[in-house]
Amino acid sequence: MGIPDDYLEAVAPSGFSVLPILAADAVRAGCLPRHHGDPFDRMLVAQALRLDAVLVTRDPAVGAYRIPLLAA
Repeated sequence: MGIPDDYLEAVAPSGFSVLPILAADAVRAGCLPRHHGDPFDRMLVAQALRLDAVLVTRDPAVGAYRIPLLAA
């Protein structure tokens, strides 16, 4: 199952916005310790670090990065 073509329009009323991936995020994700094998999850960690944000996840491996987490 793919994402519907109107996905961004459908979630817009919820107040969510698109978070761009910056080159600095990619560099930082590449430099993170390999606590987690998924490169996309490391990208999320890098973005959370840059933005001083809380990451919502149900993946306990992300906790090894010592960032603020909210259990999903």
